[in-house]
Amino acid sequence: MPVIVLANPKGGAGKSTSALLLAMELARNGAMVTVIDADRNKPIVEWGAMEGRPANLEVIGDTTDDTILDDIRTAAAHSAFVVVDTEGTANLMVPLAMAVADLVIIPMQASRLDAKHGAKAIKQVRQQEQVARRRIPHAVLFTRTSPVIKPRLFKKIQGEVVENKIPAFVTQIHELSVYRDLFAFGGTLADLPEKDVSNLQRALSNARDFAAEAVSMLRQAAHELEQVA
Repeated sequence: MPVIVLANPKGGAGKSTSALLLAMELARNGAMVTVIDADRNKPIVEWGAMEGRPANLEVIGDTTDDTILDDIRTAAAHSAFVVVDTEGTANLMVPLAMAVADLVIIPMQASRLDAKHGAKAIKQVRQQEQVARRRIPHAVLFTRTSPVIKPRLFKKIQGEVVENKIPAFVTQIHELSVYRDLFAFGGTLADLPEKDVSNLQRALSNARDFAAEAVSMLRQAAHELEQVA
């Protein structure tokens, strides 16, 4: 089953939020999903320990460099999707997970520092392509963006991504307080009371668009693999 790895060696790039939104949306559509939380702070493990985690969304948090490949293989045997949230530092787990990924998502904010570390993640993917002797589908995901305002720096970095022919999601993960509520109160977006949170419908639409685009990328990659075979 597809393995989706979220990676950026910089902390605070939006990996955990993006991983959780993706996993929740896949589970909402009925798929069995396993999230491997390889972040040392274990934000998704903490979320999963609260009330409201869907029965078809499993969270694993005790993975190590030595077990990451076995954990992914075991999860893939019983889940329709495996989502791996990697740590915001350079470590051995990241390239190992990339080597078996069907899609690597590189979340980053529109800042020079995030772009610099995002470039390092892309370089890691390309190194693992040589090791694995296969193309590893990957794409940049801009996070914490405004749904209405596109600052000058964002446009510049987005333009550089296009200019360098780096694959990127059309969908962006917006800066919405409701995403922080998930980690504070547990449950899914659909469970949050609309009267108590702001921009819930916008968040639901944002998560749906993100998951749909990720699944489309997986399907395209699988089709290209069949054509080569």
